[in-house]
Amino acid sequence: MNRIKFDFSKTSDKQNEFFRARERYVAYGGARGGGKSWAVRHKAVLLACQFPGIKIIIFRRTYEELRKNHIEPLMAMTAGIAKYNTSSKQLTFINGSVIVCGYVDNDGALTKYQGQEYDVMFIDEATNIPEDWIRQLNAIVRGVNGLPKRTYYTCNPGGVSHNYFKRLFVDKQYVGTEDPSEYRFIKALPTDNKALMETQPEYIDYLKSLPEKRRAAWLEGRWDVFEGQFFEEFRDDPEHYKDRRWTHVIEPFDIPRGWQIYRSFDFGYAKPFSCAWWAIDYDGVLYRILELYGCTKTPNEGVKWTPDEIFDNIHKIETQHKWLKGKTIYGVADPSIWDSSRGESVNEAAERHAVYFEKGDNKRIAGWMQCHYRLDFDYNGFPMMYVFNNCKGFIRTIPLLQYSDTHPEDLDTTQEDHIADEWRYMCMSRPLTPPRPEELPEAAYSIGAHALELTPTRR
Repeated sequence: MNRIKFDFSKTSDKQNEFFRARERYVAYGGARGGGKSWAVRHKAVLLACQFPGIKIIIFRRTYEELRKNHIEPLMAMTAGIAKYNTSSKQLTFINGSVIVCGYVDNDGALTKYQGQEYDVMFIDEATNIPEDWIRQLNAIVRGVNGLPKRTYYTCNPGGVSHNYFKRLFVDKQYVGTEDPSEYRFIKALPTDNKALMETQPEYIDYLKSLPEKRRAAWLEGRWDVFEGQFFEEFRDDPEHYKDRRWTHVIEPFDIPRGWQIYRSFDFGYAKPFSCAWWAIDYDGVLYRILELYGCTKTPNEGVKWTPDEIFDNIHKIETQHKWLKGKTIYGVADPSIWDSSRGESVNEAAERHAVYFEKGDNKRIAGWMQCHYRLDFDYNGFPMMYVFNNCKGFIRTIPLLQYSDTHPEDLDTTQEDHIADEWRYMCMSRPLTPPRPEELPEAAYSIGAHALELTPTRR
């Protein structure tokens, strides 16, 4: 067959790494302008030429994206060695290989691919496609023909499946049958794209001019800060664990005897339950010191403990842990645990184990604002709450929460929001009155040289 000649002198090191990758699941990208779609097209054609008879499919979220980014460029690339069928959206090579171009913009579009078999699948801009759809699409990558079986993703931070890709390819947290050796992440930045830097060097200046969150994601490829993040204020900076400035996460310390202790709780069975213990210092600052999060190794999957099992474990922690033993603990929980319409309420089980609660205020928007107030840094860099770094559930789930598409002031309740709910009840039990923003600069300048002397002892 005719051959396509590629000038690899113009490809970046990251693109060449993507071409060589042979793992079962490969994710490529992390920032805008890394040459992702170009790499997908060329990798697909290389595979089609190398393995006669191979079946390849390339997905985008919408047909218009598919047409502009893949169908038209592929037709130009493969002229003379492949024919394109408009109705099936399929390129057929003279060696029998095929590249199908597909899009999934709704559940109906997804079902038409079920039952089909492909050797290699590319999902371009994969974080724009829901995790459940991605799992279903991976089921079509199968067969006994001896050809490679691989899935290639391109992705940027943000999007509906941000959490899924961050867990697998950035945090490298695997669950169930997920084999770490099958996953590879190739981080590509716009500066890695030789062609872009030669033809449009000003693109970097454009990215640098963006607002902080978008700049961090699009230019630096950061997965901890992204557009749509609900708690964008949250910071985990180990360099500031000791001085406690510009970070919310700190190292644990022994709790002073005079500090009050609270417990917050959100019930779950098939979904995780969350219980946390908080210390409150003399300035009203919250410290999340311990947590019991009923989640399996699979995110957002509950351990299915009965109420008696949950509260038996909570009682043991409170009677044995040095920070809690002998303390008066004030409990606050979701009012739904008092519901007895289907038999014994969850709260009755709690009281049987000497675990007591008051009904929490579960107003959502007001509650989220209290959480934001707690996270806000003052002009010296100190927040009104901290999280001990042993509270892994909070540190993992809170930065991943995103805004709801249908209720702009609320978070997306389809996410792993159980710790956030329990935290919200705690904040509503000790509400803050936010300072007026226009007063902060004046206060900062009026303190002047005495700022350090007037900083409360907790700081």
